[in-house]
Amino acid sequence: MENKLVISPKTKVLQLIETYPELEDVLIEFVPAFKKLKNPLLRKTVAKIATLQQASAIGNVKIEELINTLRKAVGEDLISIEDNENYNTIKPEWFEERKILHSIDIREMLNRGEQPVNQVITELSNLTKGEIYKVISPFVPAPLIDKASSLEIKHWINKKEEELFEVYFIR
Repeated sequence: MENKLVISPKTKVLQLIETYPELEDVLIEFVPAFKKLKNPLLRKTVAKIATLQQASAIGNVKIEELINTLRKAVGEDLISIEDNENYNTIKPEWFEERKILHSIDIREMLNRGEQPVNQVITELSNLTKGEIYKVISPFVPAPLIDKASSLEIKHWINKKEEELFEVYFIR
C-alpha cells in the first residue's frame, strides 16, 4: 500500500481524517476534546486549520505519543519528536486582573461554525502595551496562540475546567 499522507506534527487534522477516516476514532480516543469533530461545523473550522501539534496541545498529550499512535494505526514507522512546549501554562509576572481591558468568549462562535482567529488577531493587533486581552474557550485555542506568538504577543493559558480555558494575551 502506498502512503497517501506522511503523518507529522504539521499534518492538519482535517487532512488526516479525510485521508484516513479510520483514524478519526483513534484521534478522539487519544484526545477526547476532539469528539467535537463529529460536529460538521467544527470539522470545517477547527479541524481545517489545526495541526496535530496543536491537537496535542488542545488535548494536553505528548506530541510524540499522538503521532506514533496514529502512524502505528496506518502502518507507518514510528518516529522520535522533540516535544517543545510552545504554550505557557504558568502564571506570568505580567498578569494582573485589573489590566484585562478586553474579553471575548469564543464558545458561541465555534458552536456556530465560525472561526474566531481573524477577529481575535485583529483585536490583539490593536492592543496597547500593557493591556491584557482575555479569550474564553472550550479548549486550548492552539492555532490562535500560534498566530499571536508569531506577532510577538505573549500568552498565558489558565485551565479552569475540563472544557473551559481562559487565555490571556499581552503585547
